[in-house]
Amino acid sequence: MRIDLNGTATETNAQTLAEALAAFGYAGRALATALNGRFVPAAARAETALRDGDRVEVLAPMQGG
Repeated sequence: MRIDLNGTATETNAQTLAEALAAFGYAGRALATALNGRFVPAAARAETALRDGDRVEVLAPMQGG
């Protein structure tokens, strides 16, 4: 299926948001995620199904001063 990941059209076989994060190298990192503009908490990612055309945003905290 094709999803939009951080503004880039991407192909994936992932069925859930958690699977997509693992497939794209985000597993185990502190992240904020959104699906189609709605925040998805970490605890809900494994149950959050992906569909063709979904927009996924992944944000990682940055250090700065």
